[in-house]
Amino acid sequence: MWAAVFPGQGSQHVGMGRFLFENFKSTQLLFEEASDSISTDFKKLCFEGPEEILTLTENTQPALLLVSTATHKAFSETCGDSLKAVAGHSIGEYAAAVAAGSLKFSDGIKAVKLRGQAMQSAVPVGTGAMLAVLGLEDEQVKKICKWAEVESKDAPLEPANFNSPGQVVISGKKTVTDWLKNNFKAEILNPPAKRTKFIELKVSAPFHCSLMKPAEEQMKKVLTGVPFEKAQLPIVQNFDAKETVDGDAIREKLIRQVSAPVLWTQCINRMKEMGLQNLIELGPGQVLSGLTKKIDSAHFKSFNITSLDDIKNLEKNIKNDR
Repeated sequence: MWAAVFPGQGSQHVGMGRFLFENFKSTQLLFEEASDSISTDFKKLCFEGPEEILTLTENTQPALLLVSTATHKAFSETCGDSLKAVAGHSIGEYAAAVAAGSLKFSDGIKAVKLRGQAMQSAVPVGTGAMLAVLGLEDEQVKKICKWAEVESKDAPLEPANFNSPGQVVISGKKTVTDWLKNNFKAEILNPPAKRTKFIELKVSAPFHCSLMKPAEEQMKKVLTGVPFEKAQLPIVQNFDAKETVDGDAIREKLIRQVSAPVLWTQCINRMKEMGLQNLIELGPGQVLSGLTKKIDSAHFKSFNITSLDDIKNLEKNIKNDR
């Protein structure tokens, strides 16, 4: 069975969506609708950048929703209604809600613009940070976050993205992330950690931790007035890694995921339990396909759409699978 996953922040790049715009009328109409909705020239933003403007959170989030939705439309027009479930990583969950028929695209594009602004303004620039932690198990990451808070007498530092086994992103105050990088000792874990690596991420705010509570409150106000219909496909959501079709529940989990960790490994494992085997990454980049391979390469086949040929090949694969 086939499912779609929609990428999050970090997958954006200048030029994304261009081949869709050149080949699909539906993409041109979506670009026009998005540009009119929030007074942004998305053609210029996505195709020309510059990168530093595209990577501003308030621009990245609507741009990703736009290109991911355009990719889904192009896929559906070519391959038909072959999906049995959807999921999205962080901001990608909005594209999943649009694809599942729960959220209108025009409502979504306005909401994610405000989400980007709310998350950016939740903490002063430079006071938060995110670190990718490589080489530790999930429980070990939780332990070192607590240890760093106690020993540094500062907080918060919390798991933000459970991306794959051995790759967890943590988020919090920059003073605590800096302290952890400088003071971490393998011996604090039992058994001691052998190969642990910390990589500071280039982000403008500490996403998916308790510092985002002000942004969560703002999104509650924004989304309370937005209609969410019953989804036509189950959405496996970041907040609890459970499939959801009820509109009110989808809205509530979208609100709560702003300051909660993204349970991506758990979402992919849940999709396995649901009998899904073929995951198509609908949106720019191949980040989620890479994570899927790390989570369970024996079970899943991953597919990307980065060209017209990719869509044609998918069409053949899906026909052969029927």
